[in-house]
Amino acid sequence: MTQTGLAGAQIDLDKRREIYGKNLIPPKTPKTFLQLVWEALQDVTLIILEIAALISLGLSFYHPPGESGGESCATGAGGVEDEGEADAGWIEGAAILLSVVCVVLVTAFNDWSKEKQFRGLQSRIEQEQKFQVVRGSQVIQLPVSDIVVGDIAQIKYGDLLPADGVLIQGNDLKIDESSLTGESDHVKKCADMDPMLLSGTHVMEGSGRMVVTAVGVNSQTGIIFTLLGAGTEEEEKKEKKGGAVEDGHQNTAEHPYPSLNLKREASSSHCIFLSVDR
Repeated sequence: MTQTGLAGAQIDLDKRREIYGKNLIPPKTPKTFLQLVWEALQDVTLIILEIAALISLGLSFYHPPGESGGESCATGAGGVEDEGEADAGWIEGAAILLSVVCVVLVTAFNDWSKEKQFRGLQSRIEQEQKFQVVRGSQVIQLPVSDIVVGDIAQIKYGDLLPADGVLIQGNDLKIDESSLTGESDHVKKCADMDPMLLSGTHVMEGSGRMVVTAVGVNSQTGIIFTLLGAGTEEEEKKEKKGGAVEDGHQNTAEHPYPSLNLKREASSSHCIFLSVDR
């Protein structure tokens, strides 16, 4: 396989995105304000306060039978004061309910605003992050979302890998895979022994080139996010198009992408690597 990269033809890039997917992980569907209100109401303290408020309101409107007849002779100042307290007894329960409503609305609004700010920041980071890719024998910088399967990506110290790939050229390359495996030791990578590179890992030493074999929800990071609840909508869309994708795989001879063979050979060397073919 040559290292000149893809030609960069738009038809070819669109075809690869259609078959292998885009290098995007759809975020989890945001919760509505009413859903956040309902979650805030599940707090145990607030539930106790709600029950106490309802009991207080019920008792304030409850008058035992015969109470007025037995105390008809009490016409002094004490009787008038007791009657006034009885009429205003509902205020305590209403005040508790009003406090609960205020706490719930403030909590739900804070959660909603934080989630909105986080999504805005995440979207801005995704748009600004770029990666070096070889296309048409030239090294260019592309937004991470524009990377497709079959691209040759240049990696160096400090990079966060945006997709899964197979190392084809390396120079003392060491990867931090603690985000996936929990192991703090750096893993040495070379094209002959351990060529698999996974998205979400950091390059700690060296440099190299890799062929992208999986992007988006099909990459290792995408699989993890999908299991955690993100990217569900994208998976549903892919399932609906399952028939069309299977037809495309049956006619792979018409689309001789070199990255397909690389994925099949490399998948046997790493037990947690998943590809679109499966």
